[in-house]
Amino acid sequence: MLDSFNLEGPNGAHKCLVFELLGPSVPDIIDARFPDGRLPGKLAKAIAKQALFGLDTLHQQKIGHGDLHTRNLAFAVPPMDNVPESEFINMLGKPEIGYVRRKDGKALEPGIPEYIVRPALYRGFPWSPSYPIKIVDFGESFLHTTLPKTLHTPLPVRAPEVIFKDRLDYRVDLWSMGCLLFELFVGQPPFDSFLITPPILVSQMREMASDALPKRWEVLWKSMDDRATAESPGPALQEWLEEMYFDGERNKDLTKEDILKLGQIIGRLLRFDPSTRLSAWEILDDDWFRE
Repeated sequence: MLDSFNLEGPNGAHKCLVFELLGPSVPDIIDARFPDGRLPGKLAKAIAKQALFGLDTLHQQKIGHGDLHTRNLAFAVPPMDNVPESEFINMLGKPEIGYVRRKDGKALEPGIPEYIVRPALYRGFPWSPSYPIKIVDFGESFLHTTLPKTLHTPLPVRAPEVIFKDRLDYRVDLWSMGCLLFELFVGQPPFDSFLITPPILVSQMREMASDALPKRWEVLWKSMDDRATAESPGPALQEWLEEMYFDGERNKDLTKEDILKLGQIIGRLLRFDPSTRLSAWEILDDDWFRE
């Protein structure tokens, strides 16, 4: 951390933390550099190892992240302190502002921003596959001594205990890491991200998780949308992973044995019972990551 300060605004006081400048997220780089929509296998594996190491470091420090997904993996970039402002803007594009207006034409309420800024594009930003990645966005993070009542992790990577309103701890990150690993190698999460609802998601989880739904959740599950429970069974994890990786004309630089081992690793994380999920360090210690 480089600095910190308090900011008084219309929505109250905010504690602001200043960190080093980080560059694009993993999806930003895929959009900008990889037209087939996913990372090369060796690069995905290198990023996965760094993400696992970072998560293990957080958990060793008794910190849960609570919002782990690929958009919260950002690449470190060379120092930009001496880059002229004009050159920096050329790299990212000129900021685009959109003013906020009410549909009825009335004045904005206090606390509503007057304008929003379009996120930067990274197509002209300097980047190398050798740049390390870092875990960012600690807005949902928590200490092991102050467990959250709920979390707002994106639904496709949300741990089942959040959906079932069960006790939450750092192991929510391990489920999310399983989803993250799948996406790093395939280019999309294992579960649907379009028009997904909790009942549909749980139905898909039941097909892909490597253990059964805990009995304590069965009553709540049965009370969920009947249309979701009546859907035809989807593919199991390994079947879906292989189908997504080997189908189509995208580059395939990993072998079937690699994908089999990857599926086994992800399966040790995508478990309903949090106590049976392997830790980040145990996953890192797998022979496949040590090759």
